[in-house]
Amino acid sequence: MSNSRAMTDASLSEQRPHEIAKTTAVKDFLDLIKVGIVNSNLITTFAGLWLALHFNGLRFLDSLDVVLFTLIGSAFIMGGSCAINNFYDRDIDIIMERTRNRPTVTGKVNGQQALWTGIFLIIVGTACLLLTTVTAAVIGLVGVITYVFIYTMWTKRRYTINTVVGSIPGAVPPLIGWAAVSGSLSTTAWVLFLIMFIWQPPHFFALAMRRVEEYRAAKIPMLPVVHGFQMTKRQMMVWCACLLPLPFYLFNLGTGFVILATVLNAGWIILALSGVKMKDDLKWAKWMFIYSLNYLTILFVSMVIFTLF
Repeated sequence: MSNSRAMTDASLSEQRPHEIAKTTAVKDFLDLIKVGIVNSNLITTFAGLWLALHFNGLRFLDSLDVVLFTLIGSAFIMGGSCAINNFYDRDIDIIMERTRNRPTVTGKVNGQQALWTGIFLIIVGTACLLLTTVTAAVIGLVGVITYVFIYTMWTKRRYTINTVVGSIPGAVPPLIGWAAVSGSLSTTAWVLFLIMFIWQPPHFFALAMRRVEEYRAAKIPMLPVVHGFQMTKRQMMVWCACLLPLPFYLFNLGTGFVILATVLNAGWIILALSGVKMKDDLKWAKWMFIYSLNYLTILFVSMVIFTLF
């Protein structure tokens, strides 16, 4: 670790805002592990796990131990990775309005506490996944390494492709869920991975457009910062279009699911195309961001629901 980064906690104390909101230790911990990201990823983890149980003819209640170890292990490795991300990024988080109230910035959690908390959570989470299958644990560690080292420490501050690289660990959760049950990965599992992987660029590009000045101030080379809104819009259209054929590879979930997923994809493509003529780019980006959140939740929850009928 460089001297400048080692001195970050001391320098941050001089840059922190005068007014720091009062919080509890529990809230600070949840903010440290980015509980919102953990919760959303647990939905996709559970979907992968549930579908693996369904297609392998296993009963949910007979597999509660696998379910619990998978969800706890996944939550821990994801939360641990996010804690290390907060540790590493605290020098730029203070610059951005969206992140300047994180506990690693306000001083409620110092850098060393964040780092060791992250390491501890990853170790415990990996141990939990090992109680399911080795494959699940290995996939979890691949996600950790990709997110912490390849994304956070290497590409995020250097290349516009950072969002695509960050989409790899973000697409790992359904693979963990599937592998925890079956010990291997089927075509269905890889389709879930592709859906998650392709969904993330338009989702995060929309966020980057809304926060473009903050990313510019922090010198993070997000696509809209480096290449502007028009290039970003075109890429978002392409990514949304790439989702269109994927539901047809999940035909074993039934015609109803394929129709629902296709409608969701078509709606997102139409919204993406509307950005060509819409003059208020930030308003359009807000709509794209909100749609992406609802898209993901509806799609993965519906995967579970359609197996019940």
